Amino acid sequence: MDPANQLPSGGTFQVLKLPLGFIRVLEWLFAIFAFATCGGYSGQLRVSVDCMEKASSNLSIGIAFAYPFRLQQVSFEAPVCEGMRRERVFLIGDYSSSAEFFVTIAVFAFLYSLVATIIYIFFQNKYRENNRGPLIDFVVTVVFSFMWLVSSSAWAKALSDVKMATDPDEVQLLISACKVQTNKCGSVHGPRWSGLNTSVVFGFLNFVLWAGNIWFVFKETGWHKGASRFASGSSEKQGGTFTQQPYSQGSFDQSGSYNTQGNFGQPSEYSQVGGATSYSNQM
Repeated sequence: MDPANQLPSGGTFQVLKLPLGFIRVLEWLFAIFAFATCGGYSGQLRVSVDCMEKASSNLSIGIAFAYPFRLQQVSFEAPVCEGMRRERVFLIGDYSSSAEFFVTIAVFAFLYSLVATIIYIFFQNKYRENNRGPLIDFVVTVVFSFMWLVSSSAWAKALSDVKMATDPDEVQLLISACKVQTNKCGSVHGPRWSGLNTSVVFGFLNFVLWAGNIWFVFKETGWHKGASRFASGSSEKQGGTFTQQPYSQGSFDQSGSYNTQGNFGQPSEYSQVGGATSYSNQM
């Protein structure tokens, strides 16, 4: 393991300079932005109903809605354009499940990343005890990565539906007076979506942070340390195989004659001892 990326053994703020600690800080900051921009949202749109009888007209009907976006509970009064009568109109759609799911994941992610950062700094020895801390940290990080992806995708789809349900042109279709051709309906202004668009962006940024942090948490577990020791032992074992005796089929004996494995062990007639005698006999 690279010592530069390993958590220090004692409690210290130096851990915040390492990838694992630094990303944890970004996680709880981005989680705050995610649930604040979504959970704290409130919007308003305005439509106008211009009746044939001008006295019955209402050129500025305000419709306010907010988190958790139970639009079927949002109502407003609109003129019927028949005398001074009015009707109560309700919006359509309930998108609270996706919104509340997204905010819940953001809140729990914020709490966990904050607690994890505190443990890294002040309780490092407890964190490493029996390797349980890194293993739990790894599993929780994987789970939150998946939950951020699911909740952000669900909330992005729900936000698209909320925008459609609160479009002033769509809301006009719910008003009875707007279905009469002699009356004129229009939109004064629509909701502002910058805050909710930002919440979706922070949702997917949180997924990227948590998914990227999986590797740094894994490096603190015994699984990675065991794999590193196994790889190191394998390298040493392979290096030791090259220290064996090189291949040889033959060697010279003390008399100078060349002997192969089990063959030609007798001295040659041209050896140092018998070489001169054999030559004289031939003469």
